[in-house]
Amino acid sequence: QVQLVESGGGLVQAGGSLRLSCAASGGSFSSYVMGWFRQAPGKEREFVTACAWSGGNRVYAESVKGRFTISRDNAKNTVYLQMNSLKPEDTAVYYCAAAVFRGWPIPRAGNEYVYWGQGTQVTVSS
Repeated sequence: QVQLVESGGGLVQAGGSLRLSCAASGGSFSSYVMGWFRQAPGKEREFVTACAWSGGNRVYAESVKGRFTISRDNAKNTVYLQMNSLKPEDTAVYYCAAAVFRGWPIPRAGNEYVYWGQGTQVTVSS
């Protein structure tokens, strides 16, 4: 059973930065596509970003492109989300997820991901 544990959320002012981490255990981390999703109050969960097992292929939602960067360290079984130039509309619970998938395109749909973390709150004040 794969377990994903997010950390690094918090309160930050608009324009600030945060780095989220997601530590994986119990599975073959390097074979998974790793993604980040978020859900704001009263809204549906939305795709943020994901990267392939090598970390080389990455996709981003248009709303975060140029501000957020996903990376992974397979030796540490950890995926990161560096968030810069944060905006109040980035406020949400951020979830890490893993998909058993190889190929292209990298999946963006939540139902393609089989393992999920418990989420970490990110709040951006104006």
